[in-house]
Amino acid sequence: MKNLRSYIILWATQSLSALGSGMTSYALVLWLYLNSGSALKTAMLSICSYAPYVLMSIFAGTLSDRWDKKKTMLACDLIAALSTVAVLVLIKTNSLHPWHLYLINAVNGLMNTVQQPASEVAATLLTPKEYYQKTSGLRSFSQSLNSILTPIIATALFSLAGIGAVIAVDLSTFGIAFLTLALFIKIPEAPSLVERKESLLSALRAGLKWLKDNPLILKLILFLSCINLVASTYDAALPAMILSKQNGGQTVLGIVNTCVGVATLVGSVLVTFLPAPNNRVNAICAALFISMSTENYMLALGKAPAIWCVGAILGWIAIPYMNANMDVIFRSEIPTQMQGRVYSCRNTLQFFTIPIGFLLGGMLTDKVFEPFMADNTSGLISALFGEGKGSGAAMLFFVIGVSGTLVCVLFTALLREHSWSEKY
Repeated sequence: MKNLRSYIILWATQSLSALGSGMTSYALVLWLYLNSGSALKTAMLSICSYAPYVLMSIFAGTLSDRWDKKKTMLACDLIAALSTVAVLVLIKTNSLHPWHLYLINAVNGLMNTVQQPASEVAATLLTPKEYYQKTSGLRSFSQSLNSILTPIIATALFSLAGIGAVIAVDLSTFGIAFLTLALFIKIPEAPSLVERKESLLSALRAGLKWLKDNPLILKLILFLSCINLVASTYDAALPAMILSKQNGGQTVLGIVNTCVGVATLVGSVLVTFLPAPNNRVNAICAALFISMSTENYMLALGKAPAIWCVGAILGWIAIPYMNANMDVIFRSEIPTQMQGRVYSCRNTLQFFTIPIGFLLGGMLTDKVFEPFMADNTSGLISALFGEGKGSGAAMLFFVIGVSGTLVCVLFTALLREHSWSEKY
């Protein structure tokens, strides 16, 4: 505890702030879908968040290597909080429109782009190497707990007091995290190989060159990139299916998301106490295969919320284990003075598929699968995926399941080509 005191304080307060931010994001999804009925319009919230993140991440890490980590995190948090205040003002004046949310999400995405590599390096600087897996488990634990609490608290506040109450809680948690970081956390200076006069492009090339010289790490990043394409398509289709189904609705969506949180919470606890696997690469591949080959099919073919909940548990319980092993490999292999640049390159390569996936999920749901199922109200297809609004999204989940399973099989074969992967 003494060695991790500063890290634990930072982790706890930032996790609390993340809970508030997650509640606002969840409430905005409910508000927009209930007002528009469009999966594509709802998916645009995430597209606008991730687009600047993908476009600018490759430069953000280079800047992060030069800038003070604490000041960077504080500045980004403050700007993101001000954008949330803007949403609250628009709500109180009855002036909130979807395009406002898209613009504000883009600003938040840009701030997250700069903050994320600084936070990654700060976590490394505050954590002794022997605690990497355990602190990764703590991060997964807080993310899982937030996944449980977010839909419960956000749905309750949204239903009882409106979206303004959700935002008020978000701003309160931001204040706690901001003041704690500003007044009580000292982040050590990172050793830096970046010369102040070195151009951004030169530093960027250094990060890309490091990845090129470490092909196993690069292939793991590309693996996650393909998985993110599948997962973001899933994220775009999930509200459209559950909110539209006759046996669905806001409460059921909240229950399914809570099951996701419970599953990742259990997985996070297990990660914290489990010993290191004999081969971390094999552990990553196995965890993702379990995830991709269970939940999507149960969402597609299941007719009852109970089946969707079981699918959510099976699909997410192994994800913290995957994240922990990936995190240990990255933190152990990437030199601290290079982490900002390499993480920024990783972010662009690994996450550029997320806005594409959200766009595909929204478009395929609204323009392809829902119209297709509306024209096929009898026969085997309707027996498999149901009838009415939401059945098209269910059919899309079947396609997502097949795609995700094939991605896991392909990359498992590719990663086994590296004889030096046995070191993990």
